[in-house]
Amino acid sequence: MLAQTAEAENTDNVKTKDEKAIERISVVGAATNFSVTAEDIEQFQANDLADIFRESPSVSVGGSVGVAQKIYIRGLEDAYLNVTVDGAQQTSTLFHHIGRVTLDPDLLKQIDVQAGAGEATSGPGAIGGAIRFKTKDAQDLLDENEQFGGRVKANYFSNDGTRYSGTLYGKLNDSFGLLGYYSAVDRNTMEDGEDNKVYGTAADQDLAFLKASGDIADNHYVSLSFEQRDEEGEFSARPNWAVPEGSPLYPSAAKRDTYVANYRFDHSELVYLEATAYQTSSSFRGGRFDWLAEIDTQGFDLRNTSDTLYHSFTYGVDYRSDEVVSGPASGPKENAEESSVLGVYAQAHSNITPELLFSYGVRYDDYDFQQRILLDNYSGEPITDTAAGLDESELSFNAGLSYQVAKAWKLGLSYAEAARGKEIGDGFTLDEYLYDGEDVPVVASDVVPETVENIEASIQYNASQLSAKLSVYQSTIYDVIFSGFSGNSVYNNIGNIESTGVEFNLAYRWESLDLYFGFSNADAELKPRDSLYTQDYNAIDLNGYEFNGLGNSRGNTMVLGADYFVAHDLSVGFNVTHVDDINIETLHQAVENGWTDSLYTLNKPSYTVVDLFGAWDVSNNLSVNLAVTNLLDELYINHSSVGDYSEVFPTVVGPYEAGRDIRLSVSYDF
Repeated sequence: MLAQTAEAENTDNVKTKDEKAIERISVVGAATNFSVTAEDIEQFQANDLADIFRESPSVSVGGSVGVAQKIYIRGLEDAYLNVTVDGAQQTSTLFHHIGRVTLDPDLLKQIDVQAGAGEATSGPGAIGGAIRFKTKDAQDLLDENEQFGGRVKANYFSNDGTRYSGTLYGKLNDSFGLLGYYSAVDRNTMEDGEDNKVYGTAADQDLAFLKASGDIADNHYVSLSFEQRDEEGEFSARPNWAVPEGSPLYPSAAKRDTYVANYRFDHSELVYLEATAYQTSSSFRGGRFDWLAEIDTQGFDLRNTSDTLYHSFTYGVDYRSDEVVSGPASGPKENAEESSVLGVYAQAHSNITPELLFSYGVRYDDYDFQQRILLDNYSGEPITDTAAGLDESELSFNAGLSYQVAKAWKLGLSYAEAARGKEIGDGFTLDEYLYDGEDVPVVASDVVPETVENIEASIQYNASQLSAKLSVYQSTIYDVIFSGFSGNSVYNNIGNIESTGVEFNLAYRWESLDLYFGFSNADAELKPRDSLYTQDYNAIDLNGYEFNGLGNSRGNTMVLGADYFVAHDLSVGFNVTHVDDINIETLHQAVENGWTDSLYTLNKPSYTVVDLFGAWDVSNNLSVNLAVTNLLDELYINHSSVGDYSEVFPTVVGPYEAGRDIRLSVSYDF
């Protein structure tokens, strides 16, 4: 954690020519930016998204079941984030009861997290922030004088499964390398903190990854990668809800193929060209009705950076197109939607004085959404009678100041806007155009894009072994687009989401000991538009049942941990996460629909999770890693999962998290 804070400190200046290969952490919103490294991931033997973000109080992962996990930042679901892997955007939702981000932690070199709307370079729709996953390449794994190498690795999880992986990597010449990776994960039904089975958690995962990267000529860098991920298991009809013993499970399969091409041309201070192109195909088949949803995404980002003595300018264009089709797996594709977004952006950083850095930018996004009229494959008759479309554009601005008050003290202030139009919907609910038995459009002409205003202020101290940072923020998302409420279409603008909070991070290094502490308070509420409900509600706390796809409320979160290097080849550490209890009023829409007579006070109890880890480099080739997650066998439902509504709706309960899990990995390099 200390390394993460120091990294953020060192990247607030205009890049020099030698630094251009390192992505700058933005000034706008930089107060709450952080990075997760491959070393952080390895120490927990990360098996899913929750493991990746264990040390971060501001990022949480709910859902418990791997296929159902969703990322939340400041209480907002990852649908509000611009999530990329090597620049390839991970978009849209196949099924609202599962997650949309699937990754193999072993492949990751670094993860950069931007909480809240930030700079114009963050990409389209980044109204809640951005997460950038970066994968390893051959050069990251080879020692300086090595030409070829490999790694075999075996992981054992006592709760409950195994993972086996193999990696081969080598240089085709002095500057170009090739990496190949394959892993197979076999997860059995896990147990919670009271040794009860958490049904619907068994799955088999297979992943293959190929990446060729390096310099193809002086100042010309190319990276080409392909990733194929398959997951099969028997899941419940709603994988992010708990499964009572004896309830049916349904064979399900999730698949994703991603192709990414990156190019970089470092010509001069004025011409530093970066280009990314990608294509992703993903699908999910399963559920009670054997439904199949498929999403195809393709896009590109082309940008150039020009540096002068005191100024840096990045400007470019990006484009993304998405298409979703769905229907019975054995029949015609009954539903389809398409959306696209074209963005043009410019971002600048200027050293006004040696102590004052000013950043400013603008972004233009043009959104287009269309629901297609499909024909029955057999009869040729229209399946839908009404097409729907929305074509809107928005202009977003940002500005930020970073002021070095004294050698150790820095102040920050930033303002950022972002926008998102209607995007393709959930593949399992595209037939919602039949609303209350009537054929109504998905979106009507009075639906407007979502926009956000994000304000942050920070104070930072960094000297000698101590680094500390305090940040406060307020973010308002206007004209939130959501379904399930009355209006002129299926999706309507339902009001504004206000998110406010405080974050504090502290890191201390003393000889071989690293200590870190983090605190996050986030309050995300919906301010309903007039007449949304028949009763007058001033503010409604977000929760993962009523507002699936928007956000989830969480108690104050604290993280405390330490890493200690006993020797150069032996390290140990611990991580403690504590989440305070909260009570929120829920089921407003259920009252509106007559499903229940009164609002329900949802209690999310507090919990404390203790993790231990240790790593030993037995030799230059052999490494052993031991981790114990949830050491005390805490029984809890993560606050970022669906809460416990069983007093009102017996089946609406989020799944418990895994109990104690002893993880042992052995890796051999050759």
